[in-house]
Amino acid sequence: MLRIPGHGHREPDDIVIGPLDLSARVDDALAVQAVAFGLGADEVAVRRQIVLRHMTHPGARALGATTADGRLAGFVYGMPNDRTHWWSTVVEPYLRAQGLDFWLDHAFVITELHVHPRYQNRGVGRSLITAITDTATEPRSILSAIDTESPARGLYRSLGYEDLARRVLFPSAPKPYAVMGAPLPLLRRQPGH
Repeated sequence: MLRIPGHGHREPDDIVIGPLDLSARVDDALAVQAVAFGLGADEVAVRRQIVLRHMTHPGARALGATTADGRLAGFVYGMPNDRTHWWSTVVEPYLRAQGLDFWLDHAFVITELHVHPRYQNRGVGRSLITAITDTATEPRSILSAIDTESPARGLYRSLGYEDLARRVLFPSAPKPYAVMGAPLPLLRRQPGH
């Protein structure tokens, strides 16, 4: 368990990072994702089935960021990559075109990472992703993020993720994505930074 101190009287004090039974709290997690990512009810319903299916994969695990009163402030989940998984089959041609498809082997995929906007910019996302990748036995991590210069992309870069492929198009996704990869363990901030 990791505690992130609260910021004054704005919110309940500490946020605790720890194991999350994502199957049991899928609706809480998707409520966070819906606010953080701007999802509608139809998208949430589709993603609910995807999350529940993902959590049956070998090695899939999740962490949550929970407030003092038990609310989910953020979550992350991932699993060892398998080239037969849908995500991997979509990104593989883009990585192969760059000569980087080896990143799909022996990699831990960050499937989703979302923090409720009320709790962003407090180190919650950084704590979630470093905690989950610290438990990975794979030598590297990969993920996809919307291909814009966003706070999320900045966070990933600060952890050592680099762009492996850009302008990756997922079926039904309105915006292109970037696939990013980093050696594990992820970089840590130096004191004073």
